[in-house]
Amino acid sequence: MDMIGKIRRLHRRDKLSEREIARKTGLARNTVSKWLKGETPKVPKYVRGEQASKLTPFHD
Repeated sequence: MDMIGKIRRLHRRDKLSEREIARKTGLARNTVSKWLKGETPKVPKYVRGEQASKLTPFHD
């Protein structure tokens, strides 16, 4: 389950405050409030760039 969905569910369904959600999830209060306001259009995702390996020269 993605964290944004969990935060929104805790706030809307369980009626928890932003501070309580921050305590339960371990995230900063600023992050919780930003995600609840909807300022993040999509789920933040780390994308790793391609790395050359030791065997890259032999892939031909």
